[in-house]
Amino acid sequence: MYIRWLQTFLIATKHENFRKTSEELFLTQPAVTKHIKRLEETLNIELFERKGKTVSLTTAGYKFLPYASEIVEKYEQGMANFESWKQGYDQKLIISAAPQIASSFLPSLLRKFIDKNPSIEVIINVVKSYDIGEEVSSGRADLGLSRIRPLQTNIKTELVHKESVVLVGPKFHQEKTELDETTALHKYRLIIDNHPDYWDLLLNDIKRHYPAVRTMTVNQVEATKRFIEKGLGVSYLPLTMVKEEINGEKLVKLNSIKIDAPISCTYALTKVETNEVITFIKFLKEATNDL
Repeated sequence: MYIRWLQTFLIATKHENFRKTSEELFLTQPAVTKHIKRLEETLNIELFERKGKTVSLTTAGYKFLPYASEIVEKYEQGMANFESWKQGYDQKLIISAAPQIASSFLPSLLRKFIDKNPSIEVIINVVKSYDIGEEVSSGRADLGLSRIRPLQTNIKTELVHKESVVLVGPKFHQEKTELDETTALHKYRLIIDNHPDYWDLLLNDIKRHYPAVRTMTVNQVEATKRFIEKGLGVSYLPLTMVKEEINGEKLVKLNSIKIDAPISCTYALTKVETNEVITFIKFLKEATNDL
């Protein structure tokens, strides 16, 4: 029995169609049919009932499905572990990170962590903050880095970093007057909802002082920064997320007049504190002091 046959079987159970199975696996349809036939011959029983262009699992197929899934999962995990060993890793750390963190301070810190801990293989999954708690709770991630506290009660939440949120606008303001908070919020649209935590309270405060403010919803920070660069609006963003653009004179930090900008927090979420998790959180706390 070849593992390839089992992988073809699992994909075929998902699509119930050999043509779609062949497309996903980049095989010819006759090759898919051959894999299934060889598997059935090895098991000496039919796994699929053919109905024209579609197929459906037989009773035997349903019975065999969990065994095939387990075999393929163990095979793929074993191959991944062996590949990690070949590359010199003997530990693994899976991190689910919010987009706002993955695109700001995490890359530079991760470079230093990897240099300091070369035997730890680090895998980064970029996940929305709202979903990170579930990633950690289910065991799909060893560590979560989120901008909000999770809803799950079976995981530990630790505040690891606080930073200022600043109002930023386009560097090249066309008017001769200096761009400040009042001018910006009258002239430009306020780009909102690009951070999962502070916008509800912040927007209420802004509307209290500037009731005529116009808003534009953009749910990604990177897109928000590009929009601001092109003069499409202004926004309140964590300092680490715009520091590079401010230093590169693509964006400008605007002086506050009436609005008290919020604080953006970074939380570390854990369920099982492995040695790798403990090592990373300790490093993270020390490194973020210099941000």
